[in-house]
Amino acid sequence: MTTDRLAEACAGIGGFAPQDARDQQMWQRLTAFCAREPKAFERDPTTGHVTGSAFVLSPDLSAVLLTHHAKLDRWLQLGGHCDGIADARFTAQKEAYEESGLARISLLSDQVFDIDIHEIPANSREAAHLHYDVRYLFRAEAGDIRASAESKALAWVPLAELAQYSRAESVLILQEKLTRLHSAGC
Repeated sequence: MTTDRLAEACAGIGGFAPQDARDQQMWQRLTAFCAREPKAFERDPTTGHVTGSAFVLSPDLSAVLLTHHAKLDRWLQLGGHCDGIADARFTAQKEAYEESGLARISLLSDQVFDIDIHEIPANSREAAHLHYDVRYLFRAEAGDIRASAESKALAWVPLAELAQYSRAESVLILQEKLTRLHSAGC
């Protein structure tokens, strides 16, 4: 893929600096998907689609806000579908506001924090399909949390207790990546 084609495919994602083999693989799969799929940011289960997610940290950075997703019945970070808006960061922030009830959150880095490609199981309306989930790191600044209709509950989960809420690598990766950031002095 040419540099121009890659830049065009990634325009709605932002910059990402892979830190390991997993990151590199996810980045390659995401950029290849965006380059070949003209409807990458639309909500089309026949092709899969890009989604935007937010790891929202508490003001003191000691906890992450998780939602107990109503349909999937598990604890996840906030996020959702781009629905045709080719801007995953915007989607992540919009979904974080809508799903959390928080009055103000701030983006901690312009860079993509993580990418996770995972299968969404088939349901009565859609076949199984892939979510190319682009994740960003935010910090809560003001407001009280309030669960939306998409959630059974919200919880500020201390980072040290994350594994008590989820065993999914896609959620637990937060601890590993934050440890790397702190080790790098960020």
